[in-house]
Amino acid sequence: MPKIAMIGAGSLIFCKTLTMDILATESLRNSEICLMNRTQPKLDKIHAFLQRVVDQNNLPARITATLDRREALRGADYVILMFQVGGLEGFRLDYEIPKKYGVDQCIGDSLGPGGVFRGLRSIPVLEEIVSDMAELCPGALLLNYVNPMGMNCYALGQAGKSAGIQSIGLCHGVQTTLDLIGGYVDVPKTEIEYFCAGINHMAWFLSLKDKRTGEDLYPRFKANCEKPAYYVNEKVRCEVMRHFGYFMTESTGHLSEYIPWFRSHQRALELYCDEPGFGGESGAYYHYCAMLAGKYEAKDYLELESTELKPRSVEYCSYILEAKETGRPFRLNGNVRNDGYISNLPDGCCVEVPVFVDGNGLH
Repeated sequence: MPKIAMIGAGSLIFCKTLTMDILATESLRNSEICLMNRTQPKLDKIHAFLQRVVDQNNLPARITATLDRREALRGADYVILMFQVGGLEGFRLDYEIPKKYGVDQCIGDSLGPGGVFRGLRSIPVLEEIVSDMAELCPGALLLNYVNPMGMNCYALGQAGKSAGIQSIGLCHGVQTTLDLIGGYVDVPKTEIEYFCAGINHMAWFLSLKDKRTGEDLYPRFKANCEKPAYYVNEKVRCEVMRHFGYFMTESTGHLSEYIPWFRSHQRALELYCDEPGFGGESGAYYHYCAMLAGKYEAKDYLELESTELKPRSVEYCSYILEAKETGRPFRLNGNVRNDGYISNLPDGCCVEVPVFVDGNGLH
């Protein structure tokens, strides 16, 4: 029975998604899933819901819960991180203080002042976890979902190298962008052969081919991106592709924060970041998180959630665990230490590149 430690299980929606994926995977159903959170109310909610899933589906999995991080880590085979140091109040300050001084952020969790301060809060905790893992579960694989992914995985790579802890950072930008590309070229995503590499939230689709015919899909994709019906939804990504030749893995609102041309003055915001929500709206992610936090605090919506095990989400987590447990290889794009994988980026930094995982680990 592998032990899976979920650190930050109070991230109710995300923890639910990952754990439901795990429980929907036959080879992982005989697992101990240890939920850890710093506060009791959210921990109780997710624990009760997942226990109900196990009971109503007659699964052999064991669900445990604790406020003690070291207890959760002890003897773990897999450690999955999904916390936010500082919580919603820290996020509010990350957005509102820069806004006061003229720095407008749509997401604010990866670069810019929001990303930097989130990283400064997170990295000491990540280093503590790696140190504890070296003592309590030295052979465990660490899967990180905590942003800012690039900064955090840079730190995890450095700390892990010293402590002998293998880690990988996971995002869904490649998967969701592939969905978009498939829709734009009218090819099922399962029939698209692609190569994507770069840094987190700024990886490039360097090739796109139709597996069935060998057709290079980029000419069709670029032509469609010039059409108003397509361009309007991804203005920033389409502009970047016009100038650099390749499509990137992050939404227009997110990408607009990483480069200097799209959020530097009001006219640019009106031209390129005028779509609501994650299309570029100021503070979109903070306001979304605040809405969800208020909703789930007012009522335990997990009590109303279905316990039916459905097809897995696009998140890589369960597929990695499945490959490790069964030995069947799985390919993904992950954030790892740059040990010569991208030659024009510094050794040791975090890069997002194709990774294979099997019973022997990450390759």
